[in-house]
Amino acid sequence: MRMAPQGWVMALMLAGGLARGFSRAADLDDAPIHYATAPENNAVARLQQALDTGKAKLAFDKDKGYLPAILRAFDVPVSSQVLVFSKTSLQRNRIAPKTPRAIYFNDDMYVGYCQSGEVMELSIADPSLGTVFYTLEQQPDEPPRFRRQTEACLICHGSSATQGFPGHLVRSVYPDPEGQPIFSLGTSRVDHSTPLAKRWGGWYVTGSNPGREHLGNLILPKNTRYQPSGNPHGTECNDLGRFFETGEYLSKHSDLVALMVLEHQAEVHNRLTRVALETRLALHQQEEFDRILGRQEKGPSESTARRIDSACESLVEHLFFADEAPLGGKVSGTSGFAAEFQAKGARDGRGRSLRDFDLTDRMFRYPLSYMVLSQAFERLPAEAKARAVARIRQILLEGSADKKYAHLIPETRGRIGEVLAGSSPVWKERLAH
Repeated sequence: MRMAPQGWVMALMLAGGLARGFSRAADLDDAPIHYATAPENNAVARLQQALDTGKAKLAFDKDKGYLPAILRAFDVPVSSQVLVFSKTSLQRNRIAPKTPRAIYFNDDMYVGYCQSGEVMELSIADPSLGTVFYTLEQQPDEPPRFRRQTEACLICHGSSATQGFPGHLVRSVYPDPEGQPIFSLGTSRVDHSTPLAKRWGGWYVTGSNPGREHLGNLILPKNTRYQPSGNPHGTECNDLGRFFETGEYLSKHSDLVALMVLEHQAEVHNRLTRVALETRLALHQQEEFDRILGRQEKGPSESTARRIDSACESLVEHLFFADEAPLGGKVSGTSGFAAEFQAKGARDGRGRSLRDFDLTDRMFRYPLSYMVLSQAFERLPAEAKARAVARIRQILLEGSADKKYAHLIPETRGRIGEVLAGSSPVWKERLAH
């Protein structure tokens, strides 16, 4: 019997903190989460049901396997393709500078593909479980079967790097000619707070970043002992053909803008997962203590409320792009990703959207994440969603003395509020009261 590989890693996870990862993963398998055994409630699980009953089919491509069919089935744009060539995931033997791994994504899902890989790799936001991981064997089975991955994935994806909750990791490393990270030079975990100069080591990057270097497209000799002082490929690249055969992929791009959105969105999903699961754990543990101690109080205790508030504040910080690294000038991609991404956004009466890019001083024109309109946000536990909504409302209407929100001057807050209310009847109601 064939055994599907267990778990998958979006980018490198260092060994530190694995002990806590095991501990937290064990906690998640207990009440009230039951991560490994609770039924999923997401698009992958629903597609599997449709495949099992014959109501849906996935075409198998002789060159790319299930990749084209998966992207169509879940409405994941080909333009979102980004390419990582460092050996920092499960199918590392398939990954090298000549055969990078492709990642595709939409607002809810991430899809990983390796040339001649044994499996497709997927992760998706789930309202009950946070982030859920799957593999799909690259064999023309009937029907295809998405295999849910738990324990092995949580060794990395439920570690201290994700605060013990199921999540994603995006890393920047210094790769050698085989794609092996040179660990002595260090690594960085990347999100929108990371300076561009430290991003994308081990990734291919197409796009323009005039006069400011990043680490993309850089390959170092094996014996390199010091971090390089410059990157000849790190300001502008429109053609990856010098590095590998681009015709082996669905797109010839590894779009700079798509990479920036991926980094931001993956961290939002991590914090949404933390809020959802931390809230459920906190309320469950309070119920247990109340039962043991015979307490009759209604609602969250002070300590429970603090736990939920802390997780919500971390989420709100990221939604408002607190500590976003300044771009310092115009950046641009090479594919149609930016236009396709913006076209999907809900718009207010003046045609404005939270998905509108700035790409000169900051990533987005209106610094409140489009993910505030996502299903993952709306499906947060009621206690957590109420707190997150109240905090967002407070910041937009009253401002905050906290310096991490100093970029939200009154004019900016006013515009964000207008766009948010005009884009969503739900948020219009929330901001009116």
